[in-house]
Amino acid sequence: MSVVAAIAYVDGKRSRALDLDTPDDLVPREGEFVWIGLLEPTKAELAVLQDRFGLHPLAVEDALHARQMPKVDLYGDQLFVVAKTAQLIEGRIEYGETDIFVGPRHLITVRHGSARAHTDLREHLEATPRLLGHGGDYVLHAVLDFIVDGYLPIVDAIDDEMAEMERRALDNFLSRSEVARIFALRRELMRFRKLLGPMEQVASELEHHDMPCIDAEVKPYFRDVRDHIVRVASLVEGLRDVLTSVFEVSSLLEQQRQGVITRQLAAWAAMLAVPTAIAGIYGMNFEHMPELTWTFGYPLALSVIVGVCLFLYWRFKKTRWL
Repeated sequence: MSVVAAIAYVDGKRSRALDLDTPDDLVPREGEFVWIGLLEPTKAELAVLQDRFGLHPLAVEDALHARQMPKVDLYGDQLFVVAKTAQLIEGRIEYGETDIFVGPRHLITVRHGSARAHTDLREHLEATPRLLGHGGDYVLHAVLDFIVDGYLPIVDAIDDEMAEMERRALDNFLSRSEVARIFALRRELMRFRKLLGPMEQVASELEHHDMPCIDAEVKPYFRDVRDHIVRVASLVEGLRDVLTSVFEVSSLLEQQRQGVITRQLAAWAAMLAVPTAIAGIYGMNFEHMPELTWTFGYPLALSVIVGVCLFLYWRFKKTRWL
């Protein structure tokens, strides 16, 4: 059975537990509000709920296959809301889907691919019966806010990873695997950003449009959800800029280090050129060479070589070429 929880409430307080095996008990009684939570339900389980709550067949099909982008659909006096969940698993952002059926006296959540259950959320709402007593519109806001709050740990984790990579980029060359990680994170953030746009649109529609099951006094709560999404989107854009800057800084530092090495090699080559030239001349074995018969000719040649090399080394050192 994929039912996580099925509870009927009266004035925000638990009234009774529901059982899908007894469909007749699923219909809300006088003054009751029903909240049912499902995890990857079967077609038969959704069919039971479709029959008892009058769910639209197209919405039920979407909830069964879970391949939708965030959206809000209106079917008579009921709403069908699709929200995308996200979690960071082994360095990758994995996505799930939560489909929400909202009626005048019921709310049904269908989760796919999300490890974050609504148990804690339900307990939190039950602790404030005054708010839970608003019914499905307030619970809808709470579920969407719960989903959006799950985005922030992803951004924080990637931010921490990028800070560490930025520190390494300043100290050493980035390895091939680190460069590949930068591009992988960039793709992940681009995909994440594409998700946030439709999620923001969902919150905006629930805030501004007149829809069944949404009271005017609850609409400002959806503005709060939209603000959270906008904040996450801004952080994601900032992370993408950081990724670009880390790669650019690494490239500039690598070019600078290569330039230093090139200048060092040129300096050493210049110093070695002098002894090479002098030794080359005396190695040609001509009969008439300068100072060949002089006792101090050989020490003089060596002294000149050493002196010139020391002078060049001092000059290069002074200009910080070495």
